[in-house]
Amino acid sequence: MLTHELTIQDQQGRIDKVLAEAFPDLTRSHIQSLIKRDRILVNGEKIKNKYQVKTGDQIEVQDSDTQPTELEPEDIPLDIVYEDDDVIVVNKPQGMVVHPAAGHPNHTLVNALLFHSPLATINGEFRPGIVHRIDKDTSGLLMVAKNDKAQQSLSAQLKAKTNTRLYIALVHGNIKEDNGKIDAPIGRSPKDRKKQAIVADGRPAVTHFKVLKRYGEYTLIQCKLETGRTHQIRVHLKYIGHPVAGDPLYGPRKTLKGNGQFLHASVLGFKQPTTNKYLEFEAPLPAIFQKTLKWLDTQTEHG
Repeated sequence: MLTHELTIQDQQGRIDKVLAEAFPDLTRSHIQSLIKRDRILVNGEKIKNKYQVKTGDQIEVQDSDTQPTELEPEDIPLDIVYEDDDVIVVNKPQGMVVHPAAGHPNHTLVNALLFHSPLATINGEFRPGIVHRIDKDTSGLLMVAKNDKAQQSLSAQLKAKTNTRLYIALVHGNIKEDNGKIDAPIGRSPKDRKKQAIVADGRPAVTHFKVLKRYGEYTLIQCKLETGRTHQIRVHLKYIGHPVAGDPLYGPRKTLKGNGQFLHASVLGFKQPTTNKYLEFEAPLPAIFQKTLKWLDTQTEHG
């Protein structure tokens, strides 16, 4: 049985909506079915479909209809950028799912991390140590908690917006502004449950960007996250008419070939949970990203 666990922080609204946003592998209709079967508990108690979440609520989702059923350590190579007694900073490759979910029962980053080290346990059986996620086909830096104290500290930093998360993205079109701010709420798309979208009743989402280089039909930008919603950068950039190149979900059919979207979590900074010292790390762009930029350089020169 797959158990999802969630502690309510700044989320608001009906429990089915909140859970669907927190766990993209669960639909609202499936969540409602689980509530009717008493498979979702809040603070250990059964609830109704219309339950409105409150700060501090401990939610447990017991879902026997999804896989995996057991989390196994797997000997998968990891690109570890930094490690101490509290934290692991890993450079995740494109194509790797962060933690097990429906459709991805194993071969995830969590499986690999468990083979390497014990992880914090307060985030649920299938997301041990995971503080934040990046999409399967997004590459780059993630911080992972090795113990519960570190998990609480890193999660609090995310909520307080005191950490640094910078991404490099190659997008369609020529962004004329040198920098900008995208402030638009994100929630589950009413048209396609696999997608997120800009919706009026979505959760607040803010992305800052600045242009690094223009290539005519494409623009290389740096994005800074103020919030961390599912697919945030991809949805926000599509919203302003500049979808991420190579994005199979939010981009156009005619795009640059790569290993998914050209989006890379390049810089990650946070305070070490025990010493409170600020640490910052940077990961180089993947080879396919660098190769594509060199090709665009030659096209621009010859254009």
